[in-house]
Amino acid sequence: MSDPAHVVILGAGHAGGTAAALLRQYGFEGPITLVGDEPIAPYQRPPLSKAWLKGEADAASLALKPLEFYPENNIDFRAGVTATKLDRAAKSVALTDGSSLAYDILILATGARAIALPIEGADLKGIMALRTAADAEALKAAIGPGKTLAVVGGGYIGLEVAASGRALGAEVVVLEREARLLARVAAEPLSTFFKAYHETHGVRFELGCSVTGFVGTDGRVSGVKLADGRTVACDAVVVGVGVTPNDELAKDAGLETTRGIVVDLDARTSDPAIFAIGDVAHRPMPIYDRMFRMESVPNALEQAKQAASAITGRPRPTGECPWQWSDQYDLKLQIAGYAFDVDQVILRGDPATAKFAIFHLKGDQVQSVEAINSPPEFMMGKMLILNRKPVDKAKLADPSISMKEVAA
Repeated sequence: MSDPAHVVILGAGHAGGTAAALLRQYGFEGPITLVGDEPIAPYQRPPLSKAWLKGEADAASLALKPLEFYPENNIDFRAGVTATKLDRAAKSVALTDGSSLAYDILILATGARAIALPIEGADLKGIMALRTAADAEALKAAIGPGKTLAVVGGGYIGLEVAASGRALGAEVVVLEREARLLARVAAEPLSTFFKAYHETHGVRFELGCSVTGFVGTDGRVSGVKLADGRTVACDAVVVGVGVTPNDELAKDAGLETTRGIVVDLDARTSDPAIFAIGDVAHRPMPIYDRMFRMESVPNALEQAKQAASAITGRPRPTGECPWQWSDQYDLKLQIAGYAFDVDQVILRGDPATAKFAIFHLKGDQVQSVEAINSPPEFMMGKMLILNRKPVDKAKLADPSISMKEVAA
């Protein structure tokens, strides 16, 4: 009898940690090695910009599983190391600690990294991204009453950090290159709403401005230089201008990559022994008949299920509607779908009440919904997107008609 297959998982984030746990849940009995570059076990990342910064969460409370879960389930968890080379012919990966791992099945869950600004002063202390628990700890230590935080980038991470910064008593200024917030990811009414809501909480905005450099004192950042010649004084900077997938290992090994590692609906790459999941994967989106790379926890969970199911011979999981969320102050934004090929936008409800939804349509089909404090619109919107069901636009625009009736 041959030895059971050895599964090696590179990346111990939400995707990799979940894949390891699901393999055991689905009955996989072979050895599993989980390799992570951080010194702590897999944990939830979304609270980093919210609960962690505000001191309401820590590594233990955010852990996906208790640390003892891994040895108890015969999962060899290796912290603080990364892979440097993938040899597909030998089916092995070389690690930064000098060791190598042989695999029968490999799961790449290497995630994405924050884009660094290639500008003067970018190496000053106090300039940070927010991707890891260590990042969140450094930021929490740097801001508070009497401090000014500059946030470069008016996307969701930037706005969440701004809200947490205000909760900690810091002054906050958000610097955004585009003419409005969330320009690449949200409808204009949502941008306008969030800007006004943040301003009522004391956040300042500089829109349509280009950051050209950073200035510092004694090696620590003290200001952000703008293209118009001004310098915005600050004590710390968070740069949130997007991420890039960590697909170099796959690319160097000859796997197919296109803005991420290309996979199929089983999360399998162009090499049948290798899977890729989470932020690094460029995956099919059957709802929209296209390929896309998604950066969300629900996507990480869905692809972990796909890979674990394929490895253990279970049926492929039912396709899901992509979704994500953002918590800012007392607001819960829930987003379902993506606004691809949209030809009409319908506002349902009144933004002045902080309870409304924006529906993006292609013809009479809902492509995406952005819902502020509106769970029924989000839930029914997900169903409409997934089922590709035509919708009555007049009913959709009328908040006096229930979403159940709209979706019926």
